[in-house]
Amino acid sequence: MVVTELVKRIPVLDIHGDSSPDVADLVFDSRKVTPGSLYIAVKGTVADGHAFIDAAIERGAKAIVCQELPEMPDRNITYILVKDTSKTLGQLASNFYGNPSEKLKLIGVTGTNGKTSVSTLLFDVFTRLGYDSALLSTVEIRIGNEVIPATHTTPDIITINKILAQAVEQGCDFAFMEVSSHGIAQNRIEGLHFTVAGFTNLTHDHLDYHKTFDEYLKTKKRFFDGLESTAVAITNADDRNGNIMLQNTKAVKKSYAMKTMADYHGRLLEADFNGMLLNFNGKEFWTTLTGKFNVYNLLLVFGIAAELGIAEEEILQAISTLKRVSGRFETFKSDGGIFFIVDYAHTPDALANVLDSINDIRTKNERLITVFGCGGDRDRSKRAEMGNIATKKATLAIITSDNPRTEDPGTIIKEIEAGVEPQHFSKYTSIPDRKEAIKMAIKFAEPKDIILVAGKGHENYQEINGVKHHFDDRETIDELWKLMSK
Repeated sequence: MVVTELVKRIPVLDIHGDSSPDVADLVFDSRKVTPGSLYIAVKGTVADGHAFIDAAIERGAKAIVCQELPEMPDRNITYILVKDTSKTLGQLASNFYGNPSEKLKLIGVTGTNGKTSVSTLLFDVFTRLGYDSALLSTVEIRIGNEVIPATHTTPDIITINKILAQAVEQGCDFAFMEVSSHGIAQNRIEGLHFTVAGFTNLTHDHLDYHKTFDEYLKTKKRFFDGLESTAVAITNADDRNGNIMLQNTKAVKKSYAMKTMADYHGRLLEADFNGMLLNFNGKEFWTTLTGKFNVYNLLLVFGIAAELGIAEEEILQAISTLKRVSGRFETFKSDGGIFFIVDYAHTPDALANVLDSINDIRTKNERLITVFGCGGDRDRSKRAEMGNIATKKATLAIITSDNPRTEDPGTIIKEIEAGVEPQHFSKYTSIPDRKEAIKMAIKFAEPKDIILVAGKGHENYQEINGVKHHFDDRETIDELWKLMSK
């Protein structure tokens, strides 16, 4: 694509050199530049891309997008001067791939918990209803039946546009996408055209990155502030921050709730470990999903699908056939009568929700054993809170490693233990080795007891000292059960 076409609708300050070169691709990592590339010099949190302009030219970059011109510009190179290269990157990527988010209906889901579940459930609902769709989630990226491994909650903006362009080419009508706070802060959704934006909830997480809860909230809100007047913004009216998301949006405002008046209202009628009987907008249906948090997830799915023009009866019929999302309240019973639950809960609110959901369902004649930990090199302030929640709400909590990354697992565990109140000291133990911790839970359990293994969910690895080792909670449970029940 020639530069003049590429910069359409982009506020360019100046173009130095030839404005008509044809660029082969867009690159913001100088190491990935190939002959004919356009290199965007992005000022990041760790490095400034302007420092690598010469390296990009040496590798064959034909054009450079920058905020500052080099002292000695190369006469054979086209320099495009802009105010903010990070934001311009998204607009360039959209133009380069033919603005694919305007050729299908793009739905973004943000919030602390539930993004993966809602996005995946939406994809499954619309697939069941016969629509070709795409999914961009933490667990996987899908275009129809094609599965692409996911590496980030929100991929870089060039990758997003490339995937959306493939989805358009394959005839997809809808694309469902998780929108993370990191993705918003780093302009990884810049230039995208959203048809619907959904908000799940906002609780304690990612303060290692955002520093304060207020900054975290403002970052999430930016997503809704940037919506167009033709879009729909649907929020959780029961969440104390739900309506804040809609304060400055130009989009049409909608809501869902269980406790307050809303456009989409839900009630939990019955629940057990096999599923729930629900009532949405006066219509009853059964789902195999369980837990109050899943009522909210399904309500948002219901609301978004309705706003996209699907009849309520059709939506509920599709929802009633859904299976649980991988690693999200996945349940299975051993042949010895022990009930296992694997869940991704890795924030205080998510852990509390899962434990509350289990406690609401269980008869109290069985014990609830919880295995959990906290990730290293991440928000340390939530560790003590999670230790407090687990020991309050479980019969026994086994504190272990999650992904320690470069931190000492023992240090992480001590920070979790700091939140345990004295009256609950007898209700927990600590075992740094995650496999040994799960083994201890199985050893301690008796028939009818419930074991929750939380924190990793769908992840199939454990990161220790920067190295990823294969580790899957579900596989580990199965392996240990078979070994220990012989």
